[in-house]
Amino acid sequence: MPRYKNLSGHSGIVAYEATTDSITLTFVDGGRYLYTSISVGRAALDRMIALAKAGRGLSTFVSQHVRDRYARKLD
Repeated sequence: MPRYKNLSGHSGIVAYEATTDSITLTFVDGGRYLYTSISVGRAALDRMIALAKAGRGLSTFVSQHVRDRYARKLD
């Protein structure tokens, strides 16, 4: 799983893995969550993937827009 660049230095996300229909996020507390196009919507998922690749703004986007709309908690 690729490490999240965390260009701001303050993110709660440490790693992510994206496909065309989902993104799995690993948070600093070790929690892993799967977000899908069904659980958050296509536009939000596309934005999450773009932010993950850019390395900035993903944690803020999750907390402000998708919150707990993950498809499932992993592990």
